[in-house]
Amino acid sequence: MLTVFDMLKTAAVNYARYRATRDEIANLPADIALDIGVFPADAERIAREAVYGKAA
Repeated sequence: MLTVFDMLKTAAVNYARYRATRDEIANLPADIALDIGVFPADAERIAREAVYGKAA
């Protein structure tokens, strides 16, 4: 059974992963982003799906 502390810790770790992923995508150079088909404007959505999973 997860304690409240464990849930808060997991949420903090996930949020840190989300922010790091979002920042990396948002700061990709334009030529690299276009080469791999990732658009910096979609950084929040991509990071959210990568960390928390795709919403149903």
